[in-house]
Amino acid sequence: MTASRQDAEIRFIIGPSGLGMVMVALGPEGLAAIMLDTDERALQKAVLASFPAAQVGGADDAALAHSLEVVTACIEAPWAMPDLPLALQGTPFQLQVWRALRGIPCGQTVTYGELAASIGRPGAVRAVAGACAANRLAVVVPCHRVIRHDGSLSGYRWGVERKQALLARERAWRAGEK
Repeated sequence: MTASRQDAEIRFIIGPSGLGMVMVALGPEGLAAIMLDTDERALQKAVLASFPAAQVGGADDAALAHSLEVVTACIEAPWAMPDLPLALQGTPFQLQVWRALRGIPCGQTVTYGELAASIGRPGAVRAVAGACAANRLAVVVPCHRVIRHDGSLSGYRWGVERKQALLARERAWRAGEK
């Protein structure tokens, strides 16, 4: 994969969160990626696999440090979505799925089939699952809110345990709202 000029403008930072380490990548148009893992090196490899020319930023990069702070707060309180621009990159179908994901209220879940039907593609359940798996923006594009038709949790790019933790936080918040 060759690095594009746009990749060269991507800066990233890694820091701790309540779900392990979080990597935030920021480009000229906004957040390009939010990834979760326990291993900082794995996150660095993952961001460079997506954006080969991305550069490591630091706390002295005010915009990047602010983005990390806002994203970390969102991980702790997923009902408080950050007001940061997103630089979504995907196929038209993926973008349609990701927009639909952002419409799922915090503390609620939908099945892959329900999500497919909501975008007018009821037969595209596997393609919807693939779009969820391709999502690079953990938490802010809440693919963790999609579950199997039987109500069980299925794969999550950043681990089923993290998916379960996010959903538990959201459900507790929603229960406290009532």
